[in-house]
Amino acid sequence: MDQLTAHLDRGWDLAQHGDAPGAEASARQALEIDPNAPEVHNLLGYISALNGDAEEAVEHYKNALGLDEGYFDAMLNAAEVLVHPLQQFDDAVDMCDDAISWAENDEEIADAVLIKIDALLGKGDDAAARKALSGIPSGPFEGERYDFLIGRAWFELGDPERAVPHLDRVLSRDAKNAEAWYYRGLVHEAQGEPLEATSALLKVRILDDEAPPFPWGVNTSAFEQLATAAVAKLDPALRRFVEQAEVFVTPLPGLEVVADGIDPRAPLLIDGLATPERPGPPCARLFFYQRNFERSIGGAPDLPDELLGVLEAEITATFLEDRRHEAQRPRAKHELN
Repeated sequence: MDQLTAHLDRGWDLAQHGDAPGAEASARQALEIDPNAPEVHNLLGYISALNGDAEEAVEHYKNALGLDEGYFDAMLNAAEVLVHPLQQFDDAVDMCDDAISWAENDEEIADAVLIKIDALLGKGDDAAARKALSGIPSGPFEGERYDFLIGRAWFELGDPERAVPHLDRVLSRDAKNAEAWYYRGLVHEAQGEPLEATSALLKVRILDDEAPPFPWGVNTSAFEQLATAAVAKLDPALRRFVEQAEVFVTPLPGLEVVADGIDPRAPLLIDGLATPERPGPPCARLFFYQRNFERSIGGAPDLPDELLGVLEAEITATFLEDRRHEAQRPRAKHELN
């Protein structure tokens, strides 16, 4: 094995184990050996995404494609980042179409089409997403990833029945797949099976707690400062509902509130609402679930905007849309894995 390959292999191994600094050190050593190797730039893009710098990741992937226009893996990696967290859905669709034109087998076609479906769902173009989904090769494919993505797509397109066999196949092979349990729980909800839904979503909460933290995540004290700052930045018309609330930061919702109907991946809980029987400030407590905020974004620089946006949406829904006594789970977000 030559030195370039050795550094690349070590870099990928470290990156896939969450060691971004170690992976970058290996990638930089590979870059010194051959700055024109597209594989090095692809690895650097992956590391940038791991570090939460999505725009830098896309630049690295484009550098790889500049050196090898048919580099399929770099196309897919770029498309994934363009979908989430950048939400540049049109660019992602274009990148996927390019990848499909270079695909050499059914698995590569399926990879590209599934990311394209996520982009189309992000755009709100359900008709195009459904058409793309019906065109996925029939397989069979190795690994549960394909079944999960197909099952998730069917659920997002409003067809939970067609999602069931795909999600169940995933869970039969990997009972600790939190993503599959999450969508299985949402399918149970859609099918009017509350006990089964709660059981599945409690599993998600337990598995999320066992997952490693995001490499770029901030410490709890810093997150609490950001959360408090977001409350202060609210428009006065919204801030008046929560300005007397005590702010709490925890990694995830507690098992007891998930059992009571709160989404295990909810980013925020507005609690202690005033009622005629319990008068007082409109809201007594704000629970910020740090890991769930971090899951929905690409990196620490996005946290302030995400915190403010979620606060605005939840306050509006709770106090201004007559939903004060509802305990609805939020709709699932499109997330790639």
